[in-house]
Amino acid sequence: MTTQDNWSKASRLGGLRRFAVAITILNILGHTVLGFEQSLAQPLAALAAAYGVEILLELVDARAGRRTPNFIGGVGKLVDFLLSAHITGLAVSMLVYSNERIWPIVFGTTVALASKSVLRVPTGGSSRHFFNPSNFGITMTLLLFPWVGIAPPYHFTEYLGRVGDLVLPAVIIISGTFLNARFTRKLPLIAAWVAGFTAQALIRSMVFDTPFVAGLVPITSVAFILYTFYMVTDPATTPAEPRSQVLFGLSVAATYGLLLFTHVVFGLFFALTIVCAVRGAGLYAKAYLAQKERAQLSTRPATRGAAVAKEF
Repeated sequence: MTTQDNWSKASRLGGLRRFAVAITILNILGHTVLGFEQSLAQPLAALAAAYGVEILLELVDARAGRRTPNFIGGVGKLVDFLLSAHITGLAVSMLVYSNERIWPIVFGTTVALASKSVLRVPTGGSSRHFFNPSNFGITMTLLLFPWVGIAPPYHFTEYLGRVGDLVLPAVIIISGTFLNARFTRKLPLIAAWVAGFTAQALIRSMVFDTPFVAGLVPITSVAFILYTFYMVTDPATTPAEPRSQVLFGLSVAATYGLLLFTHVVFGLFFALTIVCAVRGAGLYAKAYLAQKERAQLSTRPATRGAAVAKEF
């Protein structure tokens, strides 16, 4: 493993740890101070499902690959292994509103984690998932359960006064900027997404006489800020190169604008899922063509040898 690989692994782990702490604190405050409307049973059920599914899938994969499961080796290693599942479970339970029902939350969490193991594209000698797990689980829940909705944006600041309405978003923006600058390096993606969102609001205003300010209103919500800094920037399912990040962010914004034009609700989540699906298809096609080219190159020497033997 190279120095760059070691840095990337350490950077990813550092980002996961801080993100897990941040989303845990937000959920604790949400259920005690901010005004989250879901019951306490829902995040607990989501976490139980997340931990169980993640461990089960790892056991199956380890058995198939005849290796030791990655969570074996002490409490610290188990905690680090479950960080991603912890974040996914809390994100789904925080953003999905299913009234008092718990099973839709469990379903969304299970689908989110299963997508990491099932929906993958080949990359060199390995493979990787291309859907943002939390976003994909939320999308599938919204599609399959029409009576399930998204948590109302006001519940993040329902019990805060005027000062709190400004302080909470500021804290999220500052912490999100630090995490994405230091660990994920996704600031170009964030800038492109926000610029694209503003552009689609302006275009809709010019073409359809939609009030420009009304098109920008979602930017003022805490839910939008969380989506911008902690969901659309998922390091495992977004490009690494700055130019590709810009294209990705603009694509999500453009897709959101098209969905809004066609009166599709929950456009933020559907837009990200669509762009991830298109990117995944492109990565799969790229890997297929590369494999086909390698196969052709491997047969050329044999063909030349056969031709020379035939001449003699």
